[in-house]
Amino acid sequence: MTFQTQKETASVKRSSAMSFAIRWKHENKKWWLITCFSLIAVSLLFFILLHGTDSKSVTLTIDGVQKQVQTKEATVQGLLEEQSVKLGEHDVVSLPLNAELEHKSVIEIETAKAVQVTSSGKTETKYTTADTVGEALQDLDIAFDADDKIFPDASNPVKEQLKITVVQVETKVEEVQHAIPFQTVKKEDNSLLKGKEQLVQEGQEGVLVSKVETTIADGKVVSKKMVEKNVLQEPVEEVVAVGTKNPVAILSASSPSVDEVTIDGVTFDYKKVLTDVELTAYDAGAGSTGKSEGDPGYGITYSGTKVQEGRTVSVDPKVIPIGWWIYIEGLGFRKAEDTGSAVKGNHIDVYMESTSEAKQFGRKKGYTVYVIGPNKPS
Repeated sequence: MTFQTQKETASVKRSSAMSFAIRWKHENKKWWLITCFSLIAVSLLFFILLHGTDSKSVTLTIDGVQKQVQTKEATVQGLLEEQSVKLGEHDVVSLPLNAELEHKSVIEIETAKAVQVTSSGKTETKYTTADTVGEALQDLDIAFDADDKIFPDASNPVKEQLKITVVQVETKVEEVQHAIPFQTVKKEDNSLLKGKEQLVQEGQEGVLVSKVETTIADGKVVSKKMVEKNVLQEPVEEVVAVGTKNPVAILSASSPSVDEVTIDGVTFDYKKVLTDVELTAYDAGAGSTGKSEGDPGYGITYSGTKVQEGRTVSVDPKVIPIGWWIYIEGLGFRKAEDTGSAVKGNHIDVYMESTSEAKQFGRKKGYTVYVIGPNKPS
């Protein structure tokens, strides 16, 4: 029989335990690896969650008003909801709403304002985040230039429901020709009888070229003004000779005719022209002649003829010989048959049948009278 010692028995036990431990570790190696990786993953997830819930300091600016905000929100959308910021349809945010927030993130918000814009006669409601009227028009792609009128001024601030009017202004410059009237110059001529005029030089109109600036606002002409003018052709003055020669003081049948004239289709010679003649009218009654019907000489002229309307006139014999024919412009041919104490110089009294018509005729001035002679033109 073989017997083992106590020392040998203890050595055998230690050897068996080590073998068991090595064998167990080898058999559970895979389990150990899985456990280690799981611990690492859980630690990493815990770190991320812990870091993600850290408070962040961000800058929030709304229409230029800036403030610092402490938040644990992860996105821009979450921050705005946390701060009770409601966005309008046309508001502008500097970052996407789903963008992740980081420490020291900056979010800028521009609030859009509704404005009433009138351009080319059409009014529309537009939305803009611009600060001034001029910037708003550029933002809304409404074209304008330096000549256009903007109300209110382009530098004015934009306010909610502001009314902006753009008047399209167009300026055109055109050349226009104008006639320059000629002047009439009268020169005395001693070779012509008084009252006679003679054309020496014909007048001719000049030509003026002007540039006219027309301003059109929204298709309507609002103003026109001359901006430049030049004389293309100077006018030529008309020269008229005016007679200063005195006619023969005493006219007779032998006095020569001074000229010929055609009036109302009748051509006749005349010996003298009277200008600025005064006309009055008279009748055969007592008011004009001092005689009434039945009185001797009633209706009988100084020359002995019977008064006749349309023929008889009373004259100053020193100016117009009795019995001579004259032509009064506007009245026609008359015969100097009568005279009177009140008829002196260039004064002619025209006979009329009706007393009322004679009074109504009154006193007229500025007539031209041609002194013809003893014979009436045919």
